[in-house]
Amino acid sequence: MRAVEIQEYGGPEVLRVVQAEAPEPGPGQVTIDAAYAGVNVADLKARAEGYRVPTLPFRPGVEVSGRIRAVGDGVEGLAPGQEVVAFVAGGGYAEVVRAEAATVFPLPEGLDLRTAAALPTVVPTAHALLHEVGRLRAGESVLVHGAAGGIGTVAGQLARAAGAGAVYGVVSSLDKAEHALKYGYDEVFTAGTFPEDVRRATGGRGVDLILDPVGGDTLRRGLDTLAVYGRLVSFGNASGAEPWQVGQPELYAQGRSIAGFSILTLAQSSPEALRALVERAFHTVTDGTVSVPVTAEFPLPEAAEAHRLMGGRTSTGKLLLRISA
Repeated sequence: MRAVEIQEYGGPEVLRVVQAEAPEPGPGQVTIDAAYAGVNVADLKARAEGYRVPTLPFRPGVEVSGRIRAVGDGVEGLAPGQEVVAFVAGGGYAEVVRAEAATVFPLPEGLDLRTAAALPTVVPTAHALLHEVGRLRAGESVLVHGAAGGIGTVAGQLARAAGAGAVYGVVSSLDKAEHALKYGYDEVFTAGTFPEDVRRATGGRGVDLILDPVGGDTLRRGLDTLAVYGRLVSFGNASGAEPWQVGQPELYAQGRSIAGFSILTLAQSSPEALRALVERAFHTVTDGTVSVPVTAEFPLPEAAEAHRLMGGRTSTGKLLLRISA
Protein backbone atom coordinates (compact mmCIF):
# COMPACT_ATOMS: atom_id res chain seq x y z
CA MET A 1 0.00 0.00 0.00
CA ARG A 2 0.96 3.68 -0.32
CA ALA A 3 1.41 5.84 2.74
CA VAL A 4 2.78 9.29 3.51
CA GLU A 5 5.28 9.51 6.34
CA ILE A 6 7.97 11.68 7.85
CA GLN A 7 11.44 10.40 8.72
CA GLU A 8 12.59 13.74 10.10
CA TYR A 9 10.93 16.96 11.27
CA GLY A 10 10.75 19.95 8.98
CA GLY A 11 8.74 21.69 6.31
CA PRO A 12 6.18 20.13 3.97
CA GLU A 13 9.01 18.70 1.87
CA VAL A 14 9.73 16.04 4.53
CA LEU A 15 6.42 14.32 3.71
CA ARG A 16 7.34 11.31 1.57
CA VAL A 17 5.23 8.69 -0.21
CA VAL A 18 6.39 5.19 0.73
CA GLN A 19 5.34 1.65 -0.04
CA ALA A 20 4.50 -0.39 3.04
CA GLU A 21 2.80 -3.55 4.20
CA ALA A 22 -0.88 -3.09 4.99
CA PRO A 23 -1.50 -3.30 8.76
CA GLU A 24 -3.58 -6.05 10.33
CA PRO A 25 -6.06 -5.43 13.15
CA GLY A 26 -5.24 -6.54 16.66
CA PRO A 27 -7.79 -7.31 19.37
CA GLY A 28 -10.34 -4.51 19.62
CA GLN A 29 -9.14 -2.96 16.38
CA VAL A 30 -10.21 -2.68 12.74
CA THR A 31 -8.46 -1.84 9.53
CA ILE A 32 -10.01 0.56 7.04
CA ASP A 33 -9.56 0.95 3.30
CA ALA A 34 -9.34 4.72 3.46
CA ALA A 35 -11.23 6.88 0.98
CA TYR A 36 -10.36 10.32 2.40
CA ALA A 37 -8.27 11.75 5.21
CA GLY A 38 -8.75 15.13 6.84
CA VAL A 39 -5.86 17.59 7.05
CA ASN A 40 -5.51 19.27 10.44
CA VAL A 41 -3.24 21.67 12.29
CA ALA A 42 -2.23 18.69 14.45
CA ASP A 43 -0.74 17.07 11.33
CA LEU A 44 1.32 20.16 10.56
CA LYS A 45 2.59 20.34 14.14
CA ALA A 46 3.46 16.64 14.07
CA ARG A 47 5.47 17.13 10.89
CA ALA A 48 7.22 20.30 12.02
CA GLU A 49 7.88 19.74 15.72
CA GLY A 50 6.92 16.21 16.71
CA TYR A 51 3.55 16.98 18.29
CA ARG A 52 2.05 13.67 19.51
CA VAL A 53 4.74 11.71 17.63
CA PRO A 54 5.99 8.72 19.65
CA THR A 55 8.79 7.70 17.27
CA LEU A 56 10.08 8.27 13.75
CA PRO A 57 9.23 7.35 11.06
CA PHE A 58 5.68 8.57 11.59
CA ARG A 59 2.56 8.79 9.43
CA PRO A 60 0.38 11.84 10.08
CA GLY A 61 -3.40 11.85 9.90
CA VAL A 62 -5.92 11.72 12.75
CA GLU A 63 -9.24 11.26 10.87
CA VAL A 64 -10.33 9.15 7.91
CA SER A 65 -13.38 7.88 6.12
CA GLY A 66 -13.55 4.59 4.26
CA ARG A 67 -14.72 0.99 4.37
CA ILE A 68 -13.93 -1.64 6.98
CA ARG A 69 -11.30 -4.00 5.60
CA ALA A 70 -10.99 -6.43 8.52
CA VAL A 71 -11.96 -6.65 12.19
CA GLY A 72 -9.93 -7.97 15.11
CA ASP A 73 -10.96 -10.23 17.95
CA GLY A 74 -13.61 -8.86 20.25
CA VAL A 75 -14.96 -6.23 17.86
CA GLU A 76 -18.74 -5.98 17.78
CA GLY A 77 -21.03 -3.83 15.68
CA LEU A 78 -18.55 -3.34 12.83
CA ALA A 79 -18.14 -5.57 9.78
CA PRO A 80 -16.02 -5.77 6.63
CA GLY A 81 -17.36 -3.55 3.86
CA GLN A 82 -19.15 -1.18 6.25
CA GLU A 83 -18.66 2.52 5.54
CA VAL A 84 -17.24 4.37 8.54
CA VAL A 85 -15.41 7.43 9.83
CA ALA A 86 -12.66 7.11 12.42
CA PHE A 87 -10.32 8.92 14.77
CA VAL A 88 -6.77 7.58 14.84
CA ALA A 89 -3.69 8.52 16.86
CA GLY A 90 -1.75 8.71 13.60
CA GLY A 91 -1.40 6.88 10.32
CA GLY A 92 -4.37 8.40 8.53
CA TYR A 93 -2.33 9.37 5.46
CA ALA A 94 -2.38 5.83 4.07
CA GLU A 95 -4.42 3.54 1.86
CA VAL A 96 -5.04 1.16 4.78
CA VAL A 97 -5.45 2.55 8.30
CA ARG A 98 -5.61 0.71 11.63
CA ALA A 99 -7.97 2.15 14.26
CA GLU A 100 -9.28 1.26 17.69
CA ALA A 101 -12.86 0.05 17.24
CA ALA A 102 -13.99 2.36 20.07
CA THR A 103 -13.16 5.39 17.91
CA VAL A 104 -14.76 4.12 14.68
CA PHE A 105 -18.29 5.27 13.80
CA PRO A 106 -20.73 4.09 11.14
CA LEU A 107 -21.16 6.60 8.34
CA PRO A 108 -23.85 9.12 9.36
CA GLU A 109 -27.11 8.57 7.53
CA GLY A 110 -27.40 10.41 4.23
CA LEU A 111 -23.71 11.35 3.99
CA ASP A 112 -21.10 10.20 1.48
CA LEU A 113 -17.51 9.32 2.34
CA ARG A 114 -16.14 12.65 1.14
CA THR A 115 -18.50 14.75 3.22
CA ALA A 116 -18.09 12.49 6.25
CA ALA A 117 -14.29 12.78 6.16
CA ALA A 118 -14.61 16.45 7.04
CA LEU A 119 -16.56 15.78 10.22
CA PRO A 120 -14.65 13.79 12.87
CA THR A 121 -12.45 16.49 14.37
CA VAL A 122 -14.21 19.74 13.55
CA VAL A 123 -17.88 19.05 14.33
CA PRO A 124 -17.48 17.33 17.73
CA THR A 125 -14.78 19.83 18.70
CA ALA A 126 -16.97 22.83 17.90
CA HIS A 127 -19.90 21.22 19.72
CA ALA A 128 -17.84 20.52 22.84
CA LEU A 129 -16.30 24.00 22.87
CA LEU A 130 -19.69 25.68 22.82
CA HIS A 131 -21.81 23.28 24.86
CA GLU A 132 -20.07 20.61 26.93
CA VAL A 133 -17.13 22.84 27.95
CA GLY A 134 -18.16 26.43 27.14
CA ARG A 135 -21.74 25.97 28.42
CA LEU A 136 -23.19 28.54 26.06
CA ARG A 137 -26.63 29.90 27.02
CA ALA A 138 -29.14 31.54 24.70
CA GLY A 139 -28.59 35.27 24.41
CA GLU A 140 -24.88 35.15 25.29
CA SER A 141 -22.16 36.52 23.02
CA VAL A 142 -19.38 34.39 21.53
CA LEU A 143 -15.98 35.23 20.02
CA VAL A 144 -14.32 32.55 17.89
CA HIS A 145 -10.70 32.75 16.75
CA GLY A 146 -9.93 31.04 13.43
CA ALA A 147 -13.47 31.82 12.29
CA ALA A 148 -12.80 30.94 8.64
CA GLY A 149 -11.25 27.54 9.37
CA GLY A 150 -12.94 24.17 9.69
CA ILE A 151 -13.79 24.43 13.38
CA GLY A 152 -14.57 28.11 13.07
CA THR A 153 -17.15 27.67 10.32
CA VAL A 154 -18.92 24.98 12.35
CA ALA A 155 -18.75 26.95 15.60
CA GLY A 156 -20.39 29.95 13.97
CA GLN A 157 -23.31 27.85 12.76
CA LEU A 158 -23.74 26.03 16.07
CA ALA A 159 -23.61 29.25 18.08
CA ARG A 160 -26.26 30.80 15.87
CA ALA A 161 -28.46 27.71 16.13
CA ALA A 162 -28.10 27.76 19.92
CA GLY A 163 -29.54 31.26 20.10
CA ALA A 164 -26.36 33.22 20.80
CA GLY A 165 -27.09 36.93 21.14
CA ALA A 166 -24.05 37.87 19.04
CA VAL A 167 -21.46 35.77 17.21
CA TYR A 168 -18.11 37.43 16.50
CA GLY A 169 -15.22 35.92 14.58
CA VAL A 170 -11.50 36.62 14.36
CA VAL A 171 -9.47 35.91 11.21
CA SER A 172 -5.81 36.37 10.35
CA SER A 173 -6.62 38.68 7.44
CA LEU A 174 -9.70 40.41 6.07
CA ASP A 175 -9.41 38.24 2.93
CA LYS A 176 -11.06 35.50 5.01
CA ALA A 177 -13.83 37.62 6.46
CA GLU A 178 -16.29 37.09 3.59
CA HIS A 179 -16.01 33.32 3.98
CA ALA A 180 -16.63 33.47 7.73
CA LEU A 181 -19.65 35.74 7.39
CA LYS A 182 -21.44 32.99 5.45
CA TYR A 183 -21.38 30.72 8.50
CA GLY A 184 -23.25 32.46 11.30
CA TYR A 185 -21.05 35.43 12.21
CA ASP A 186 -22.44 38.90 12.83
CA GLU A 187 -19.06 40.62 12.58
CA VAL A 188 -15.54 39.47 11.81
CA PHE A 189 -12.42 41.16 13.22
CA THR A 190 -8.72 40.76 12.49
CA ALA A 191 -6.28 39.26 14.95
CA GLY A 192 -4.35 42.49 15.42
CA THR A 193 -7.27 44.62 16.61
CA PHE A 194 -9.84 42.20 18.04
CA PRO A 195 -9.75 43.49 21.66
CA GLU A 196 -10.61 47.02 20.55
CA ASP A 197 -13.21 45.70 18.11
CA VAL A 198 -14.90 43.62 20.82
CA ARG A 199 -15.11 46.58 23.18
CA ARG A 200 -16.63 48.69 20.42
CA ALA A 201 -19.13 46.00 19.36
CA THR A 202 -20.24 45.27 22.93
CA GLY A 203 -20.25 48.81 24.27
CA GLY A 204 -17.34 47.95 26.55
CA ARG A 205 -19.11 45.00 28.19
CA GLY A 206 -17.00 42.24 26.62
CA VAL A 207 -18.08 38.79 25.42
CA ASP A 208 -19.41 35.89 27.44
CA LEU A 209 -17.47 33.08 25.73
CA ILE A 210 -14.22 32.97 23.76
CA LEU A 211 -12.96 29.95 21.80
CA ASP A 212 -9.19 30.16 21.31
CA PRO A 213 -6.97 27.74 19.34
CA VAL A 214 -4.07 30.21 19.13
CA GLY A 215 -2.72 30.58 22.66
CA GLY A 216 0.12 32.86 23.67
CA ASP A 217 -0.50 36.58 23.45
CA THR A 218 -3.88 36.00 21.78
CA LEU A 219 -5.09 34.15 24.87
CA ARG A 220 -3.78 36.85 27.19
CA ARG A 221 -5.48 39.63 25.23
CA GLY A 222 -8.67 37.58 24.98
CA LEU A 223 -8.92 37.25 28.73
CA ASP A 224 -9.16 41.03 28.97
CA THR A 225 -12.11 41.09 26.55
CA LEU A 226 -14.29 38.76 28.63
CA ALA A 227 -17.42 40.09 30.30
CA VAL A 228 -18.07 39.60 34.00
CA TYR A 229 -18.42 35.83 34.57
CA GLY A 230 -17.00 35.25 31.07
CA ARG A 231 -15.41 31.95 30.02
CA LEU A 232 -12.48 31.26 27.73
CA VAL A 233 -11.95 27.79 26.25
CA SER A 234 -8.45 27.03 24.98
CA PHE A 235 -8.27 24.24 22.40
CA GLY A 236 -4.84 24.60 20.86
CA ASN A 237 -1.57 26.48 20.72
CA ALA A 238 -1.21 27.34 17.04
CA SER A 239 1.06 30.24 17.97
CA GLY A 240 3.71 27.87 19.28
CA ALA A 241 4.18 30.13 22.30
CA GLU A 242 5.30 28.84 25.66
CA PRO A 243 2.38 27.65 27.81
CA TRP A 244 0.94 30.51 29.81
CA GLN A 245 -0.49 30.19 33.29
CA VAL A 246 -3.31 32.31 34.65
CA GLY A 247 -4.11 32.67 38.31
CA GLN A 248 -6.19 34.39 40.92
CA PRO A 249 -5.39 38.04 40.02
CA GLU A 250 -6.68 37.59 36.47
CA LEU A 251 -9.76 35.56 37.36
CA TYR A 252 -11.07 36.51 40.78
CA ALA A 253 -11.97 40.15 40.22
CA GLN A 254 -14.73 39.49 37.67
CA GLY A 255 -15.42 35.81 38.15
CA ARG A 256 -13.85 34.76 34.88
CA SER A 257 -12.83 31.20 34.09
CA ILE A 258 -10.62 29.28 31.67
CA ALA A 259 -11.12 25.71 30.45
CA GLY A 260 -9.41 23.49 27.89
CA PHE A 261 -10.35 20.83 25.37
CA SER A 262 -8.61 18.42 22.99
CA ILE A 263 -10.63 15.88 21.07
CA LEU A 264 -7.53 13.77 20.37
CA THR A 265 -6.82 13.52 24.09
CA LEU A 266 -10.46 12.73 24.84
CA ALA A 267 -10.36 9.92 22.26
CA GLN A 268 -7.55 8.30 24.24
CA SER A 269 -8.68 9.07 27.78
CA SER A 270 -12.43 8.50 27.51
CA PRO A 271 -13.70 6.77 24.36
CA GLU A 272 -17.16 6.51 25.93
CA ALA A 273 -17.40 10.28 26.35
CA LEU A 274 -16.09 10.72 22.82
CA ARG A 275 -18.74 8.41 21.40
CA ALA A 276 -21.57 10.28 23.14
CA LEU A 277 -20.16 13.62 21.96
CA VAL A 278 -19.76 12.43 18.37
CA GLU A 279 -23.33 11.14 18.23
CA ARG A 280 -24.69 14.49 19.43
CA ALA A 281 -22.45 16.47 17.10
CA PHE A 282 -23.04 14.40 13.96
CA HIS A 283 -26.78 14.79 14.46
CA THR A 284 -26.37 18.52 13.79
CA VAL A 285 -25.06 17.63 10.33
CA THR A 286 -27.67 15.05 9.42
CA ASP A 287 -30.49 17.33 10.54
CA GLY A 288 -29.16 20.21 8.44
CA THR A 289 -28.11 22.52 11.26
CA VAL A 290 -24.47 22.45 10.20
CA SER A 291 -22.60 22.11 6.93
CA VAL A 292 -18.84 21.67 6.65
CA PRO A 293 -17.36 23.34 3.54
CA VAL A 294 -14.59 21.33 1.87
CA THR A 295 -12.62 24.04 0.12
CA ALA A 296 -9.67 22.05 -1.22
CA GLU A 297 -8.88 18.43 -1.99
CA PHE A 298 -5.52 16.87 -2.88
CA PRO A 299 -4.55 13.35 -3.95
CA LEU A 300 -2.54 11.47 -1.32
CA PRO A 301 0.86 11.98 -3.05
CA GLU A 302 0.29 15.76 -2.85
CA ALA A 303 -0.02 15.87 0.92
CA ALA A 304 2.86 18.37 1.02
CA GLU A 305 0.82 20.81 -1.07
CA ALA A 306 -2.07 20.53 1.36
CA HIS A 307 0.32 21.31 4.21
CA ARG A 308 1.72 24.31 2.35
CA LEU A 309 -1.77 25.69 1.79
CA MET A 310 -2.82 25.27 5.42
CA GLY A 311 0.53 26.43 6.77
CA GLY A 312 0.38 29.56 4.64
CA ARG A 313 -2.70 30.67 6.59
CA THR A 314 -4.63 31.40 3.41
CA SER A 315 -6.93 28.38 3.52
CA THR A 316 -10.55 28.42 4.62
CA GLY A 317 -12.95 25.62 5.52
CA LYS A 318 -11.78 22.02 5.51
CA LEU A 319 -8.93 20.43 3.50
CA LEU A 320 -8.99 16.75 2.49
CA LEU A 321 -6.63 14.17 1.01
CA ARG A 322 -8.26 11.89 -1.56
CA ILE A 323 -6.86 8.41 -1.06
CA SER A 324 -8.89 5.76 -2.90
CA ALA A 325 -12.31 7.31 -3.59
